[in-house]
Amino acid sequence: MRIDIQTNGFILTDGLREHATRRLQFALSWANHDVHKIAMRLSDINGPRGGSDKRCQIQVRLSGGQDVVIEDTEADLYVAIDRAADRADHAVARRLERLREHHHERLQGAELKEALL
Repeated sequence: MRIDIQTNGFILTDGLREHATRRLQFALSWANHDVHKIAMRLSDINGPRGGSDKRCQIQVRLSGGQDVVIEDTEADLYVAIDRAADRADHAVARRLERLREHHHERLQGAELKEALL
């Protein structure tokens, strides 16, 4: 699983990079075989004006070519990363479950068709 972290509006510190990487690995390591790449974009929307303006966007590229994109905005960037990683975990689980159900239904339909012939 390759993780790419980019920032906009501030410098990515080693501590922030380690936190983000650790949270993504913890949240998505169970799907390691299905995830090709994770891109995280961190930004400070309002700059020095403050407020709830730290954005974390996570894009997870799955093996089926489909992407899961999650975005969270908070006053604290670490909280935004944590919440976005948790939400990405749930969204990837739902997407993979739907893909597996669809694949299973398609196989059952093909097997039924073969049985009728």
